[in-house]
Amino acid sequence: MTGAVGQSDRRLLTDARRWVIKVGSALLTNDGRGLDASVVKMLADQLVALRSRGRDVVLVSSGAIVAGLARLNLTERPREVHLSQAAAAVGQSALVRAYEEHLSPHSVTTAQILLSHADVRARDRYLNARSTLSTLLAMNVLPIVNENDTVVTDEIRLGDNDTLAALVANLVDADALLILTDQDGLMDSDPRHAVDAQLIQTADVHDSALDAMAGEGSALGRGGMATKLSAARLAARSGTATIIANGRQPDVIAQIAEGVPLGTFLQTHRRPQSARKQWLASLLHAQGKLVLDDGAVRGVSDQGRSLLPIGVVSVSGDFQRGDLVSCIDSAGRERARGLVNYSSEEARVLAGKGSADIESVLGYRGEEELIHRDNLVGG
Repeated sequence: MTGAVGQSDRRLLTDARRWVIKVGSALLTNDGRGLDASVVKMLADQLVALRSRGRDVVLVSSGAIVAGLARLNLTERPREVHLSQAAAAVGQSALVRAYEEHLSPHSVTTAQILLSHADVRARDRYLNARSTLSTLLAMNVLPIVNENDTVVTDEIRLGDNDTLAALVANLVDADALLILTDQDGLMDSDPRHAVDAQLIQTADVHDSALDAMAGEGSALGRGGMATKLSAARLAARSGTATIIANGRQPDVIAQIAEGVPLGTFLQTHRRPQSARKQWLASLLHAQGKLVLDDGAVRGVSDQGRSLLPIGVVSVSGDFQRGDLVSCIDSAGRERARGLVNYSSEEARVLAGKGSADIESVLGYRGEEELIHRDNLVGG
């Protein structure tokens, strides 16, 4: 696995100009016992050091809800949405204030950015977020990003801050995404059950063998190694390399930025996708599913072709023209996703039909493609 991508590729990190750094809840909040001031200071000092080398830095920080739980004397993450939102509201201000306390002596100006799924679902809001972050970086401001947990619900949640960090990496065209956690990185087996588990030092982010190695999340956060791997693949759409590392290691940020082989380095050699394709990939909540035959799977996922009705085996879900749908193969694996040209009712009657039959089936002449290739992105 280490040989899949050479260790020498880590030297690319020494030239990485724009970094997105994500900090996990367990690391930042002393395993749920409120914000750990010593960890916040350690991270702030390292962020200052990285910026002093002329690097752009965006911080995606978990910890707001857990910090709020401690201030509200709650011992565990509540299941009720309104209690989670209340904890986020209480904890967010404490989180940003803690960072500012340790950054302001270094004359670092911060900006709080709260994002929700609506900010990436709508094309104009996505572009506005991209513009705002780019402007802040140009003004030498350190953005501190979190999901807007005070208003979000599970149905419209981005998912976790690993995913959020990957989306931010896409937004700012980051060179590197560093995910700091309380684990050393991705292991080849679950270290809780295998005493001989070994760290995966370097791998291609698209290596399917990695999926079996990713485990579940902790009680504090929503994101385990599986979400970190998924985030790394999402970040790779903009050509961003991802490193998963233990944030408790001394000077971890500086060492990784210097190419020291810490943590798990996940690289991609695929070309960055266009901004539109990245936006499509950021739309996380599909409204329906299209099951494709083998020929259509190859066409949309491997050859970048449009999806024609004849390649669709079945349709599920309730969607309208312009909604996001997932394209899956016969084994149930997502192979692509895109913005559909027809409603679910129309797609059901068109499934398996040739494009020349669309007018006779629907009674009007529509688009030849169920999903045009410009509105498709591989899964």
